[in-house]
Amino acid sequence: MKPIRLDANQPSRLYRGGPAIARFRGVSSSDGYVPEDWVGSTTAIFGKEPRGLTVLPDGRLLRDAIAAEPEAFLGAAHVSRFGADTALLVKLLDAGEQLPVHSHPDRAFAREHLGARYGKSEVWLIVEAGGERPLLHVGFREDVEAETLADWVSRQDHTRMLEALNEVPVAPGDCIYVPGGTPHSIGKGVFMVEVQEPSDLGVMLDWSGFEIGGPEEADMGLGFDVALGCVRRTALGSEELDSWTRRSKYAPEIRPGARSVVPPEAEQFFRAEWLRPEPVVALEPSYSILVVVDGDGRLETRDGALDLARGETVLVPYAAGAGELSGQIEVVRCLPPLPEE
Repeated sequence: MKPIRLDANQPSRLYRGGPAIARFRGVSSSDGYVPEDWVGSTTAIFGKEPRGLTVLPDGRLLRDAIAAEPEAFLGAAHVSRFGADTALLVKLLDAGEQLPVHSHPDRAFAREHLGARYGKSEVWLIVEAGGERPLLHVGFREDVEAETLADWVSRQDHTRMLEALNEVPVAPGDCIYVPGGTPHSIGKGVFMVEVQEPSDLGVMLDWSGFEIGGPEEADMGLGFDVALGCVRRTALGSEELDSWTRRSKYAPEIRPGARSVVPPEAEQFFRAEWLRPEPVVALEPSYSILVVVDGDGRLETRDGALDLARGETVLVPYAAGAGELSGQIEVVRCLPPLPEE
């Protein structure tokens, strides 16, 4: 089984974006509302299946291909823990405007209220940061009372909600972990690789001006009395926020040419490595998604080789075996959690 090049998979969404993905992939862009590319996705958009699911070059849904050969794609140890489930979702995200303030549930909330296996913790790996002062907004700076948050939402006070969040300036190579429950918003001009739990669950705190059907589409069908319970209202201090942040050139090297960009507490959900060959990077057998963020190089595995260039995305099945990456290239390697944890 060989690595598989993946084409763009861009379902329409409620906010503007898409040109940065088109430039990155070297293709034309004709739609201003395709700001996300769901890479190697076995996850559908919440309530809108099959939108979001990846179609392989041979015409099969990736989800169906994995169900037919789970151990070949994922490995026996992974299947023993997770079944025929990648336990991973990867996206490219191009924020063509300031995103609404929103929050994703953690696993406990998702299990209790939605009967879901996964919440939606995620990590953001910044590829481009346009504009004079590209920002992320992550976590409330001070404790927020439940009544205050409910009032902001009912009045759709976008300005007050955004002001209450921590501002995080970013540059290419920065990586920010955002656990489930953390309120956040992504600023205009930020283009990133998102690595996350495989779900599309979220509560929109701020929907005014966006193309959704009002509050009934913003609360995951739970009603806001329940849905707002997924939002962390306690303050996110600078020390904790710093522990969630990695600057890639300072991230710990785990082997020559590979740096881990996920803090230890996030590895129960997913893993991610920033690869820069020196002159090669060894890759152990594992299901993974590769995103080429710069340069060009070559991926060699047991059954063949692929030449790679910026903007390409590749699914590497477990059965492809050990590999080696070489060249003047930077790659984000996205992986599921370790099966033995």
